[in-house]
Amino acid sequence: METAPRPGRDVPLKKDKLQAKRKKTRRYWEEETAHTAAGASPGPPRKKKRNGEHRLQKPKNTPISKKSRISKKPQVPKKPQERKKPEPQRSLSGAQDPFPGPAPVPVEVARKFCRIDKSKKLTRLKSKTRSKLEVAEAEEEETSVKAARSQLLLAEEPGFLEGEDGEDTAKIRQADIVEAVDIASAAKHFDLNLRQFGPYRLNYSRTGRHMAFGGRRGHVATLDWVTKKLMCEINVMEAVQDIRFLHSETLLAVAQNRWLHIYDNQGIELHCIRRCDRVTRLEFLPFHFLLATASETGFLTYLDVSVGKIVAALNARAGRLSVMAQNPYNAVIHLGHGNGTVSLWSPAVKEPLAKILCHRGGVRAVAVDSTGTYMATSGLDHQLKIFDLRGTFQPLSARTLPQGAGHLAFSQRGLLAAGMGDVVNIWAGQGKASPPSLEKSYLTHRLSGHVHGLQFCPFEDVLGVGHSGGITSMLVPGAAEPNFDGLESNPYRSRKQRQEWEVKALLDKVSCSLSWEELGYDPEAKAAFQPKPKQKGRSSTASLVKRKRKVMDKEHRVIACEGSRFPSAGHGAVFVDPVQPTEGLEGQVAIGILESGLQDVPLGR
Repeated sequence: METAPRPGRDVPLKKDKLQAKRKKTRRYWEEETAHTAAGASPGPPRKKKRNGEHRLQKPKNTPISKKSRISKKPQVPKKPQERKKPEPQRSLSGAQDPFPGPAPVPVEVARKFCRIDKSKKLTRLKSKTRSKLEVAEAEEEETSVKAARSQLLLAEEPGFLEGEDGEDTAKIRQADIVEAVDIASAAKHFDLNLRQFGPYRLNYSRTGRHMAFGGRRGHVATLDWVTKKLMCEINVMEAVQDIRFLHSETLLAVAQNRWLHIYDNQGIELHCIRRCDRVTRLEFLPFHFLLATASETGFLTYLDVSVGKIVAALNARAGRLSVMAQNPYNAVIHLGHGNGTVSLWSPAVKEPLAKILCHRGGVRAVAVDSTGTYMATSGLDHQLKIFDLRGTFQPLSARTLPQGAGHLAFSQRGLLAAGMGDVVNIWAGQGKASPPSLEKSYLTHRLSGHVHGLQFCPFEDVLGVGHSGGITSMLVPGAAEPNFDGLESNPYRSRKQRQEWEVKALLDKVSCSLSWEELGYDPEAKAAFQPKPKQKGRSSTASLVKRKRKVMDKEHRVIACEGSRFPSAGHGAVFVDPVQPTEGLEGQVAIGILESGLQDVPLGR
């Protein structure tokens, strides 16, 4: 017999029935773990349910752990990550680089570009100084590696001259070299016959494209010697002692007989610097924009061409200065004196940095190579010596010449040229960083006059010689650097590139602490008040007409007075202005105009 269920025990409530009908909601990560455990691939996460759908209600008094507040994902133990091997670099085409990483550099090649000798270890240094030296060494090493790696881009190689089967290269003439080289190189050998204005001094620009020369009788000219295009030619009507290009080929410094003059490339005189008088030699420091002058009075003067001020005037106390050269490595000036010594000077020090006793007689010529390591000197004792400038100042080699060398010049690759009378001798070494060997001559050439100036052309195997007969351009294979820096000294630069280079060079020269006051400019200063010489409206046309009428009326009144008051005065008439009262003028004097001049006439009533 069936019994009816009791309402309070077996029958569920309405709320319990609704909860039983609802399904338990699953989250997407729970489903993913379930599929992963079953071996199936995890599917994409399901979309979120809408707000209208009912959610599972949690009991109110159930405790919630802190982990569930941070993240509701189940904590799965993570596997230790394996270190992945770096994948080889791929190019745009997808091919792998067979040699990944920077290219290795040979130690010998990097050592050639390194300028710091690490074999010499300095002791007893402070920690701050030692750290600075370590940083400088690291930067130098990095720079040398970059220079060695970029050596592959230098396509040109230096030239050379070799004889056949032990033939002496000194016997090879310039005509033979011109016949052996190509047409472009043969055009670089030429002679300028200028006997009427000689002897000549010459100078090449930093790019090696332009040449300037000046004669003892006032002839000054500049030209593009590659294309033989004349830029300017003037006669200063005064003796020219020396000539130098400034920072570019547009400015030219000429040491004339009395003062120093600055010209442009059109031959127009820009400045006459009278504080630099009786100058004998000129040298220009390109990175400092300083023009160094040596004078007959024994003073070494530094002129800053960027500001136009004299930086230093140093008294060498050694008499007339006629021998001067600069060290292109550190911009130190070398002066040769009559007592056989060579002194080294800097504008920041009033005394010489060093004095070297080189010869028993007076010094005739001095030259320093491009690395700043070796110095060549010649004296009245007919000795030619090579000195080491790396702290020892000792002669490395010496040779006695039959006739003393009056002029010396080093090339970019270490060749040494010496002018002796009308003969030019050239000696070569093992390379750029090695001293020239004085045992055997490399080339010899005889000129049509006595030598008065020597200089190797930058980036060209050419030696320019100024002599009493004019200018001669000699071919010297292997003298110059075959590759040039296009950002520093570009022979083919345009006008715009030259202007940009000038701005960059000036910014590199100016120190960061330089202020406007040091340059002589005060932006806040006001111009002094200068009153105008004429008043407002004084020079108008109406005012001029009025003043003229007043003067004419006054003259007419004087003439009328002459006829009425002094009818019989004749030539002794006294001119009195009728406008002025004449009463009470006793004891005063009027001026009478007589034929004989001026005479004082007393007046009465």
